[in-house]
Amino acid sequence: MERPDISVVVLAYRSAFTIEGFVSSLVASLENERLDWEIILVGNYFEGTGDETPEVVKKISAGNSRIKPVVRVKEGMMGWDMKSGLQATTGKTLAVIDGDGQMPCTDVIRVYQLMKEKRHDLVKTVRVERSDGFYRKLISTNYNRLFNVLFPGMDARDVNSKPKILTRELYENMNLGSNGWFIDAEIMIIARRLKMSIGTIETTFHSIDTRPSFVKPLAVLEFLANLIWYRIKEFGAK
Repeated sequence: MERPDISVVVLAYRSAFTIEGFVSSLVASLENERLDWEIILVGNYFEGTGDETPEVVKKISAGNSRIKPVVRVKEGMMGWDMKSGLQATTGKTLAVIDGDGQMPCTDVIRVYQLMKEKRHDLVKTVRVERSDGFYRKLISTNYNRLFNVLFPGMDARDVNSKPKILTRELYENMNLGSNGWFIDAEIMIIARRLKMSIGTIETTFHSIDTRPSFVKPLAVLEFLANLIWYRIKEFGAK
Protein backbone atom coordinates (compact mmCIF):
# COMPACT_ATOMS: atom_id res chain seq x y z
CA MET A 1 0.00 0.00 0.00
CA GLU A 2 1.27 3.45 -0.92
CA ARG A 3 2.27 5.57 2.07
CA PRO A 4 0.68 9.01 2.55
CA ASP A 5 2.91 12.00 1.78
CA ILE A 6 2.65 13.17 5.37
CA SER A 7 1.47 11.94 8.76
CA VAL A 8 0.70 14.72 11.24
CA VAL A 9 0.77 13.73 14.90
CA VAL A 10 -1.39 16.15 16.88
CA LEU A 11 -0.80 16.12 20.64
CA ALA A 12 -4.21 16.85 22.11
CA TYR A 13 -3.69 16.25 25.84
CA ARG A 14 -6.45 18.07 27.79
CA SER A 15 -7.46 20.02 24.67
CA ALA A 16 -11.12 19.01 24.60
CA PHE A 17 -12.38 22.58 24.24
CA THR A 18 -10.07 23.62 21.40
CA ILE A 19 -8.98 20.54 19.48
CA GLU A 20 -11.96 20.30 17.13
CA GLY A 21 -11.37 23.74 15.64
CA PHE A 22 -7.63 23.13 15.42
CA VAL A 23 -8.10 19.86 13.52
CA SER A 24 -10.61 21.46 11.13
CA SER A 25 -8.09 24.18 10.27
CA LEU A 26 -5.29 21.63 9.88
CA VAL A 27 -7.39 19.49 7.52
CA ALA A 28 -8.21 22.56 5.42
CA SER A 29 -4.52 23.49 5.08
CA LEU A 30 -3.55 19.92 4.13
CA GLU A 31 -6.35 19.70 1.57
CA ASN A 32 -5.38 23.08 0.11
CA GLU A 33 -1.84 21.78 -0.42
CA ARG A 34 -3.28 18.70 -2.21
CA LEU A 35 -1.26 16.27 -0.15
CA ASP A 36 -2.05 12.65 0.55
CA TRP A 37 -2.25 12.95 4.33
CA GLU A 38 -3.25 11.34 7.58
CA ILE A 39 -3.66 12.83 11.05
CA ILE A 40 -2.83 10.87 14.19
CA LEU A 41 -4.87 12.50 16.93
CA VAL A 42 -3.40 11.66 20.34
CA GLY A 43 -5.89 11.95 23.18
CA ASN A 44 -4.08 10.03 25.92
CA TYR A 45 -5.36 10.69 29.42
CA PHE A 46 -4.88 10.10 33.13
CA GLU A 47 -7.65 8.09 34.74
CA GLY A 48 -9.94 9.84 37.18
CA THR A 49 -9.24 13.39 35.97
CA GLY A 50 -12.53 13.94 34.14
CA ASP A 51 -10.66 14.82 30.94
CA GLU A 52 -13.16 14.89 28.05
CA THR A 53 -10.46 14.87 25.37
CA PRO A 54 -10.62 11.11 24.64
CA GLU A 55 -14.31 11.31 23.74
CA VAL A 56 -13.77 14.40 21.59
CA VAL A 57 -10.86 12.73 19.78
CA LYS A 58 -12.94 9.62 19.06
CA LYS A 59 -15.81 11.75 17.77
CA ILE A 60 -13.55 13.72 15.41
CA SER A 61 -11.90 10.54 14.13
CA ALA A 62 -15.23 8.86 13.49
CA GLY A 63 -16.10 11.61 11.02
CA ASN A 64 -12.99 11.24 8.82
CA SER A 65 -11.23 8.01 7.89
CA ARG A 66 -7.94 9.87 7.44
CA ILE A 67 -7.91 10.84 11.12
CA LYS A 68 -6.73 8.04 13.39
CA PRO A 69 -7.31 8.20 17.16
CA VAL A 70 -4.70 7.18 19.71
CA VAL A 71 -6.42 7.08 23.09
CA ARG A 72 -4.62 5.31 25.90
CA VAL A 73 -4.22 5.68 29.65
CA LYS A 74 -1.04 7.71 30.06
CA GLU A 75 2.18 6.12 31.23
CA GLY A 76 4.23 9.29 30.85
CA MET A 77 4.01 12.90 29.78
CA MET A 78 4.52 14.63 26.44
CA GLY A 79 7.30 12.34 25.22
CA TRP A 80 5.19 9.25 25.85
CA ASP A 81 2.28 10.80 23.95
CA MET A 82 4.52 11.76 21.04
CA LYS A 83 6.01 8.27 20.80
CA SER A 84 2.57 6.64 20.88
CA GLY A 85 1.47 8.92 18.05
CA LEU A 86 4.59 8.38 15.93
CA GLN A 87 4.24 4.62 16.29
CA ALA A 88 0.80 4.85 14.65
CA THR A 89 2.01 6.75 11.57
CA THR A 90 2.34 5.32 8.07
CA GLY A 91 3.48 8.41 6.12
CA LYS A 92 6.69 9.13 4.21
CA THR A 93 7.25 12.22 6.37
CA LEU A 94 6.19 12.65 10.00
CA ALA A 95 5.21 15.96 11.56
CA VAL A 96 4.45 16.62 15.23
CA ILE A 97 2.54 19.62 16.54
CA ASP A 98 0.74 20.55 19.75
CA GLY A 99 -3.01 20.86 19.30
CA ASP A 100 -3.57 23.75 21.70
CA GLY A 101 -3.32 26.44 19.00
CA GLN A 102 -0.17 28.12 20.29
CA MET A 103 1.60 27.03 17.14
CA PRO A 104 -0.23 27.79 13.86
CA CYS A 105 -1.39 24.64 12.10
CA THR A 106 -0.32 26.19 8.79
CA ASP A 107 3.29 25.80 9.97
CA VAL A 108 2.93 22.09 9.16
CA ILE A 109 2.74 22.99 5.49
CA ARG A 110 5.63 25.43 5.77
CA VAL A 111 8.02 22.91 7.34
CA TYR A 112 6.92 20.29 4.79
CA GLN A 113 7.58 22.63 1.86
CA LEU A 114 11.03 23.58 3.20
CA MET A 115 11.91 19.92 3.71
CA LYS A 116 11.01 19.09 0.12
CA GLU A 117 12.65 22.20 -1.34
CA LYS A 118 15.99 21.79 0.47
CA ARG A 119 15.86 18.01 0.90
CA HIS A 120 16.38 18.26 4.64
CA ASP A 121 16.03 15.25 6.91
CA LEU A 122 14.44 17.34 9.65
CA VAL A 123 12.84 20.80 9.72
CA LYS A 124 11.60 22.69 12.78
CA THR A 125 10.26 26.10 13.63
CA VAL A 126 11.98 28.84 15.65
CA ARG A 127 9.71 31.06 17.75
CA VAL A 128 10.90 34.59 17.01
CA GLU A 129 7.73 36.15 18.46
CA ARG A 130 6.34 34.75 21.71
CA SER A 131 3.28 35.67 23.74
CA ASP A 132 3.71 33.19 26.59
CA GLY A 133 5.15 35.53 29.20
CA PHE A 134 8.51 36.70 30.51
CA TYR A 135 9.15 33.69 32.78
CA ARG A 136 8.73 31.10 30.02
CA LYS A 137 10.80 33.15 27.57
CA LEU A 138 13.61 33.53 30.11
CA ILE A 139 13.72 29.80 30.83
CA SER A 140 13.65 28.99 27.12
CA THR A 141 16.45 31.45 26.27
CA ASN A 142 18.81 30.10 28.93
CA TYR A 143 17.94 26.49 28.17
CA ASN A 144 18.71 26.93 24.47
CA ARG A 145 22.00 28.68 25.27
CA LEU A 146 23.07 25.75 27.43
CA PHE A 147 21.95 23.28 24.77
CA ASN A 148 24.10 24.99 22.15
CA VAL A 149 27.12 24.97 24.47
CA LEU A 150 26.77 21.23 25.12
CA PHE A 151 25.73 20.29 21.58
CA PRO A 152 27.36 22.78 19.18
CA GLY A 153 27.37 22.68 15.42
CA MET A 154 23.73 23.08 14.44
CA ASP A 155 21.04 25.76 14.41
CA ALA A 156 19.25 24.92 17.65
CA ARG A 157 18.03 28.34 18.70
CA ASP A 158 14.69 26.93 19.87
CA VAL A 159 15.01 23.23 20.62
CA ASN A 160 11.46 22.65 21.86
CA SER A 161 9.62 24.49 19.09
CA LYS A 162 7.08 22.67 16.93
CA PRO A 163 6.01 21.62 14.45
CA LYS A 164 8.93 19.38 13.75
CA ILE A 165 8.94 17.26 10.61
CA LEU A 166 11.30 14.41 9.83
CA THR A 167 11.67 11.69 7.24
CA ARG A 168 10.50 8.21 8.04
CA GLU A 169 14.06 6.97 7.56
CA LEU A 170 15.34 9.32 10.25
CA TYR A 171 12.54 8.40 12.65
CA GLU A 172 13.18 4.69 12.23
CA ASN A 173 16.85 5.24 13.10
CA MET A 174 16.11 7.23 16.27
CA ASN A 175 14.77 4.73 18.82
CA LEU A 176 13.39 7.56 20.96
CA GLY A 177 13.39 6.89 24.68
CA SER A 178 12.19 10.04 26.48
CA ASN A 179 8.76 9.86 28.08
CA GLY A 180 8.79 13.44 29.36
CA TRP A 181 9.40 16.97 28.12
CA PHE A 182 12.95 16.20 26.95
CA ILE A 183 11.87 14.38 23.79
CA ASP A 184 12.20 17.48 21.56
CA ALA A 185 15.83 17.84 22.63
CA GLU A 186 16.40 14.11 22.20
CA ILE A 187 15.22 14.34 18.58
CA MET A 188 17.67 17.17 17.90
CA ILE A 189 20.58 15.45 19.65
CA ILE A 190 20.11 12.22 17.69
CA ALA A 191 19.72 14.09 14.38
CA ARG A 192 22.98 15.90 15.15
CA ARG A 193 24.75 12.65 16.03
CA LEU A 194 23.57 11.07 12.76
CA LYS A 195 24.78 14.17 10.85
CA MET A 196 21.35 14.81 9.37
CA SER A 197 20.47 17.90 7.34
CA ILE A 198 18.41 20.18 9.61
CA GLY A 199 16.41 23.20 8.48
CA THR A 200 14.62 25.89 10.47
CA ILE A 201 11.84 28.36 9.73
CA GLU A 202 10.63 31.27 11.84
CA THR A 203 7.18 31.38 13.43
CA THR A 204 5.00 33.15 15.99
CA PHE A 205 4.05 31.50 19.28
CA HIS A 206 0.66 32.53 20.65
CA SER A 207 -0.53 32.65 24.25
CA ILE A 208 -3.15 30.27 25.59
CA ASP A 209 -5.90 31.27 28.00
CA THR A 210 -7.92 28.06 28.29
CA ARG A 211 -5.53 26.25 30.67
CA PRO A 212 -2.30 26.74 32.65
CA SER A 213 1.04 25.59 31.28
CA PHE A 214 1.85 21.90 31.72
CA VAL A 215 5.56 22.69 32.06
CA LYS A 216 6.14 23.02 35.82
CA PRO A 217 9.31 24.23 37.61
CA LEU A 218 10.32 20.61 38.23
CA ALA A 219 10.48 20.13 34.45
CA VAL A 220 13.35 22.65 34.31
CA LEU A 221 15.43 20.36 36.54
CA GLU A 222 14.46 17.43 34.30
CA PHE A 223 15.70 19.34 31.25
CA LEU A 224 19.03 20.17 32.89
CA ALA A 225 19.62 16.64 34.20
CA ASN A 226 18.85 15.15 30.81
CA LEU A 227 21.09 17.60 28.97
CA ILE A 228 24.04 16.57 31.13
CA TRP A 229 23.21 12.87 30.85
CA TYR A 230 22.86 12.98 27.06
CA ARG A 231 26.12 14.91 26.78
CA ILE A 232 27.82 12.08 28.68
CA LYS A 233 26.15 9.54 26.40
CA GLU A 234 27.41 11.43 23.34
CA PHE A 235 31.00 10.82 24.39
CA GLY A 236 30.27 7.09 24.42
CA ALA A 237 28.56 7.23 21.03
CA LYS A 238 31.63 8.58 19.21
